[in-house]
Amino acid sequence: MAKKIMLGNEAIARGAYEAGVKVSAAYPGTPSTEISENIIVYKEIYSEWSPNEKVAMEVAIGASLSGVRAMASMKHVGVNVASDPLYTVAYMGVNAGLVLVAADDPGLYSSQNEQDTRCVARAAQVPVLEPSDSYEAKEFMKFAFDLSEKYDTPVIVRTTTRLSHSQGVVELCDRVTPDDKVYERNFGKNVMMPGNAKLRHIEVEKRMKTLAEDGCTFEINKAEYNDTSIGFITSGIPYQYVKEACPNASVLKLGMVHPLPKKLIEEFASKVDKLYIFEELEPVIEEQVKSWGIKALGKEIFTLQGEYSANMIREKILGEEPAKAAAAGVAGRPPILCPGCPHRSTFSVLKKMKIHAAGDIGCYTLGAVAPLNVVDTTVCMGSSISTLHGMEKAKGKDFIKNWVAVIGDSTFLHTGVNSLMNMVYNKATGTVMILDNSTTGMTGHQDHAATGKTLMGEPTNAINITELCKAIGVEYVYEVDAFDTKEIERLVKQENERDAVSVIICKSPCVLLKGNVFKYKVKAVPEKCKKCGMCLVPGCPALTKNPDGTVKIDDTMCNGCGLCMQSCKFEALEKYEV
Repeated sequence: MAKKIMLGNEAIARGAYEAGVKVSAAYPGTPSTEISENIIVYKEIYSEWSPNEKVAMEVAIGASLSGVRAMASMKHVGVNVASDPLYTVAYMGVNAGLVLVAADDPGLYSSQNEQDTRCVARAAQVPVLEPSDSYEAKEFMKFAFDLSEKYDTPVIVRTTTRLSHSQGVVELCDRVTPDDKVYERNFGKNVMMPGNAKLRHIEVEKRMKTLAEDGCTFEINKAEYNDTSIGFITSGIPYQYVKEACPNASVLKLGMVHPLPKKLIEEFASKVDKLYIFEELEPVIEEQVKSWGIKALGKEIFTLQGEYSANMIREKILGEEPAKAAAAGVAGRPPILCPGCPHRSTFSVLKKMKIHAAGDIGCYTLGAVAPLNVVDTTVCMGSSISTLHGMEKAKGKDFIKNWVAVIGDSTFLHTGVNSLMNMVYNKATGTVMILDNSTTGMTGHQDHAATGKTLMGEPTNAINITELCKAIGVEYVYEVDAFDTKEIERLVKQENERDAVSVIICKSPCVLLKGNVFKYKVKAVPEKCKKCGMCLVPGCPALTKNPDGTVKIDDTMCNGCGLCMQSCKFEALEKYEV
């Protein structure tokens, strides 16, 4: 049997293929994005970028109900967006297998919170599987679909950043495609009106009880008995840390972390002298185990925040000195907008005008940090527009005359459209700036509904954002080149005085998009430089100062956008053709 080294996300995609999945829907979000980017390799699977996670979940539900195995993929905060259909499909159950892959982000590598999807699953009453390496990521996907169909339930496969983006050896197996399930109309099971839902809730409780009992014999829940003076209950990536730090300890490795196999846990706990529960983020396992009267140590000694490590066990349990980080003493490298990024141009205008921005989720969130310091708020996808609306309704038009809402094109289509509708409907007067760089930039340049290309690379109709805004009822909609700083300044001044909702679309493609050809670069003319530093204000990393105070430009970084030239009144910067 062939073997291959795969990323965890790549292995999940392979597992979906081998399990016979026919439909996959997702919205890109680190650390889950590469799942769908690898699924498109398998032409037997229809795969799409949906406009948001709720839609992706509903697409997968529809495919499952029709009789084929289906999945949705998203990051942990995306599960919040998808929670409405998720909670309800737990009552409905499935026809063919239905799996949600949810990627959590302990350590906040690319997220606004450290949410634990296991807590959502407990509330929604959905079983959760948690692999600990790439091999298990693939195998657990196949097990998840079998589990889904056997117990008539959606199943969550939970990963974390460390699993998603680390590599391991995977055995490649053949694709096994079960026959499509026959679709049969079932009003009582699939129409969740109150009378039906009450009866289905009873079935959910029965199902979870059965799963907890049967889980004691699942191969993915296994006890590894060694030195019984110390025992660990763990799952996922933390299992790897336990094996590294305490290779001789006894370990109960849980592959299904909800519902918990109570009898198996009680048996393991009775055979070890001292029991530790080692789980990242929330004490999901710990609280249940302790509620059964089992003595264990967990969050008393381990943190609730961030990623765990083998060194944490060495320090907290073995009493060893904490190891020094390999990066100790290395200068920090905070994230920054790329050279030539059109967002920098827009933010430089807002900074000059001393405008506050209600921000959103995307590359442009970096407009909050120095030297731009424009974005004041960032909550979640689509929140910028609603936040600005709330400010106006709370404090009046005068309060928001020096405010705008800033949102990207992909995020606008994700959940910003609803917020803009709300502004129009409720007679708001704010200015919304859509920073349209023709991609979902932050997660690696995925297409979306306005780019004209699907996840599978097929040409399609592209949503016209300008016409969409007008159709919603916005009378004042403007398109402007993101590098036309004078026109942006004029429009912002004009629209912030207007007693109506207005939209300014700042358009320019992301500099990292494939196919972009830069015909020009900018060079410094030291003899003309007055050392005023105005060209440095936008914070382009291609520009630095010489020891004498004049400016120099790194031509390997410069993309020739010309923003720095617009800041210089002395012609000390010149564009040249390359």
